Amino acid sequence: MQLHQLKYFVAVAEVRHFTQAADLVGITQPSLSKQIHALEDGLGAPLFERVRGNIALTAAGEVLLPLAKRILADVDTATREVQELVGLRRGRVRLGATPSLATSLAPPVLRRFRDAHPTIDLRVEESGSQDLVRDLLRGDLDLALIIMPAQGTDPGLRADPILRESLVVASVEELPTAPGATQLRVDDLRDQPMVMFREGYDLRDATIQACREAGFEPTIAVDGGEMDAVLSFVEAGLGVALVPGIVVARRAGVRVTRLAPPGVRRTIAVARRRDVVPTHAGRELRRILLEYVRDATTDGDLPPGVEPL
Repeated sequence: MQLHQLKYFVAVAEVRHFTQAADLVGITQPSLSKQIHALEDGLGAPLFERVRGNIALTAAGEVLLPLAKRILADVDTATREVQELVGLRRGRVRLGATPSLATSLAPPVLRRFRDAHPTIDLRVEESGSQDLVRDLLRGDLDLALIIMPAQGTDPGLRADPILRESLVVASVEELPTAPGATQLRVDDLRDQPMVMFREGYDLRDATIQACREAGFEPTIAVDGGEMDAVLSFVEAGLGVALVPGIVVARRAGVRVTRLAPPGVRRTIAVARRRDVVPTHAGRELRRILLEYVRDATTDGDLPPGVEPL
């Protein structure tokens, strides 16, 4: 099994077309087919089959694909690490962040990193925590700012908690509280139509879990939105939503209501793959991130409802 064979295999698996895959990796189609056959012979199993004219993975191909991607990602990491050690002074760091953190915590951290290391290539992926964890595990990211799930993170990750924040209720009108109560509770949302985030957002899971712990299923008015869409739907009066306070601070058309203790809280962590040694650039980005959190805590610059861990 050769690395170039794995590269060709992944290319075919992703585009499901031998000629297009050959163009993608820069070789001729017959050469690519020959290398795929050699890989299959070495493994003792076919990796692709034609189904009604289309290319599909066999069971062996399905097993090999994630492993091949991980091997190629590890080789790429090793290459960049050695290049940095011999003084090429160029590198890359790939940071993932949830939408709320991509617009609040990530920008000042990346500004510090860019000022200190202007030659390092920065790439940012914005997505829900579940998607970011998947990307970390398959080697597509070096670091990610994620929300710690209640059941803990995947054992393949190292996740270090850095901040805790409280969610607030976003609405366009003042929400009624229970008789005699002075603060809004999750139970007060029982009869409120809610705008729900799409699958893969930790905010969706947090909202549903909070409602169930209060003894009811949420009434969903609109389902499947991204962060900006959810806030826009709230502004349009379609329903209320549980969101981080930091994302509604500048939304003039949205009313923010805090929840009575214990409220709904979530833990922010910086995560990486446990079985991969971070690159110099990745370690430096993590150091600057933690430095920024310490400085913001000392200077009182953390957003309302956010506290260090």
